[in-house]
Amino acid sequence: MDVEAAQVFFSLLALVAGAGAIVLAAARVSARSSPPIARFVAAVDEAALWLAFLVAATATAGSLYFSEVADFIPCTLCWYQRIAMYPLSVILLVAAIRRDRGVRWYAGPLAAAGAVISTYHYLVEWFPSLEGSDVCSASVPCTTPWFRQFGFVTLAFMALCGFVAILVLVVPGPPTRHLEAS
Repeated sequence: MDVEAAQVFFSLLALVAGAGAIVLAAARVSARSSPPIARFVAAVDEAALWLAFLVAATATAGSLYFSEVADFIPCTLCWYQRIAMYPLSVILLVAAIRRDRGVRWYAGPLAAAGAVISTYHYLVEWFPSLEGSDVCSASVPCTTPWFRQFGFVTLAFMALCGFVAILVLVVPGPPTRHLEAS
C-alpha cells in the first residue's frame, strides 16, 4: 500500500469511528424511549470491548505505519497520543477476552487523556499561535500536519476519533428500563 492510499484508508476508518461514536452516543440517549434503538444499543454493547480493541489496535497499526513505513517523524504531541493509545490495545484485548466491563475505570481515563491531547494537537495544527513555546521542537513542529486528507483529516484528528470511539464504547450509557418489543 502506498502512502497516499494509506492516508485515504486510515482517514476513512477514522471518520467511520467518529461517526459511529456519535451514533452510539445518540442511540444510548434515545434508547429509553425506543425498543428498536434499545436493541441496537444492547447489540453494540455486547461487542463493545472487541470493537474498542479493534479501534485501538487499528490506531496503533496506523501510527506505526505512518512513522515506520511512511517515515513521518512524530512530534512531541504525537508521542503523547501514542503513550495513551498503545497500551489501550493491550488493555482492551485482555478486557475483551475476560469480558471485563470494569475496564472503563482504567481505559476510560487513558482514552480521555488521549482525546484531550489530540484535541489540543488538532487545534494547534489549525491555529499555530495556540502552541506553547515549550511543547514541541523546532525540528518536528506540532503545528505542521503531515497531510490533510479531505481538507481536514490529520493524524491528530484520526487519533481524536479513535479515542472518542473507545470512550463511547467502554463507558456505559445511561441505564435503560426494560422495553418490550413492539
